[in-house]
Amino acid sequence: MSAYQQTIQQLQQSCKAQGAGWAAINAESAARMQLQNRFKTGLDIAKYTADIMRADMAAYDADSSQYTQSLGCWHGFIGQQKLIAIKKHFGTTKRKYLYLSGWMIAALRSEFGPQPDQSMHEKTAVPALIEELYTFLKQADARELGGLFRELDQARANDDQAKAAEVLHKIDNFETHVVPIIADIDAGFGNAEATYLLAKKMIEAGACAIQIENQVSDEKQCGHQDGKVTVPHADFLAKINAVRYAFLELGIENGIIVARTDSLGAGLTKQIAVTNEPGDLGDLYNSFLDGDYIQSAEDIQNGDVVVKANGKLLKPKRLASGLFQFKQGSGVDRVVLDCITSLQHGADLLWIETEKPHVGQIAEMVNRIRQVVPDAKLVYNNSPSFNWTLNFRQQVFDAWQAAGKDISGYDRTKLMSADYDETELALEADKRIQTFQADAAREAGIFHHLITLPTYHTAALSTDNLAKEYFGAAGMLGYVAGVQRKEIRQGIACVKHQNMSGSDIGDDHKEYFSGEAALKASGKDNTMNQFS
Repeated sequence: MSAYQQTIQQLQQSCKAQGAGWAAINAESAARMQLQNRFKTGLDIAKYTADIMRADMAAYDADSSQYTQSLGCWHGFIGQQKLIAIKKHFGTTKRKYLYLSGWMIAALRSEFGPQPDQSMHEKTAVPALIEELYTFLKQADARELGGLFRELDQARANDDQAKAAEVLHKIDNFETHVVPIIADIDAGFGNAEATYLLAKKMIEAGACAIQIENQVSDEKQCGHQDGKVTVPHADFLAKINAVRYAFLELGIENGIIVARTDSLGAGLTKQIAVTNEPGDLGDLYNSFLDGDYIQSAEDIQNGDVVVKANGKLLKPKRLASGLFQFKQGSGVDRVVLDCITSLQHGADLLWIETEKPHVGQIAEMVNRIRQVVPDAKLVYNNSPSFNWTLNFRQQVFDAWQAAGKDISGYDRTKLMSADYDETELALEADKRIQTFQADAAREAGIFHHLITLPTYHTAALSTDNLAKEYFGAAGMLGYVAGVQRKEIRQGIACVKHQNMSGSDIGDDHKEYFSGEAALKASGKDNTMNQFS
């Protein structure tokens, strides 16, 4: 007996036990509704997806080709369509996640209107988007299963037992659209208590993995903006602890914490770290401060700050803003210390924000980290803030120049030009872009590749193309040829938008509730039948 049939049998017994009052309840209909709503709470989702992510991390440790990927999605519908597309094209959602980008929440989901990525949006928007994404993914489950149930009914009506058995197998082995979300909590939106409270809401909404960065909360900047300010390790570790306590309180003992360091591009700190003895974390943090060693109190001006470092008195350089400056060229060393410290104090994965996508640069840092923590691995931002074409063409240019290859036909400063698109250099650069994720997973310890805001850009690009055609000479053909015809021929399920929005699910329920008296929307006059 299949699992589906067992569920029906159990519900039949429950209904029978209730007597005549439940006589109108159809056990198979109730079983279908149960299967279409596998996850009852966000915590159910967090537990399920944390198990998936932990298994994927172990698989990557054994074989670096088993890396994972995600795209950032700013709306539940976008996340839903992404997972539907993945199942359609690859047959499984294995090793495919969702990324929840603080940047896109700020730009697209704030009630204040579009905001820069500086933690100025409502913190409640973060768990709200997690809940929305999972609502749409669960609806994708209900929609696909509803189609299988209708196939089963049709097979039974045709007395096609082989077909019915085939559909039952699909129902019993149905793969959910619900996948892990790596969710951005920025710098924690306040102190450690504020971080804990927000982390709880995010976990309750379904997040199994929370990414937190070591910037000052009230000075937070996008990782690809200037003016980033980091905090001493003790402050950051308190927030890592806060997130872990939130996971444990809610029973998600294997929740994942992604510790992000912005130190590579952050040249400033807001405070001097507390230190109790030479060589402790505070002392190491302060050792990167830029400043001048002084000999006596006469070298101190009004308002100056002095610390003891390396057995001498150091007067750190202080800006008009009150911020302190790090030594030039100390970024890589600070990143390595940040990462080792985070892993040794409860983080599970690392995120190193870089200024360019360069496997060698990332590998240099990761190899140093792995000397201390051998299984260290990264979540990496394949960022749209990088000019991928120019970066990789310049990398090839530099590699060829170092190898003594003739590069006289190329101008390094103009390699973005379309004039170079069909050249040997450009083709080699494209090959390196194509294999970047596999190369970086193998050589630089990257377990998870994500793109923070790709669907922001695809929405803008597709809308520009449609507007250009529809409002231009093409008129309605701009939509038909550019959108609908492609949807039909590419098998985009959303072409039946009534079905996608839940019309058929609602019809099923009406029939369960009212039987033959149900007024359904999917009859012969529904224009969606034109797409059958």
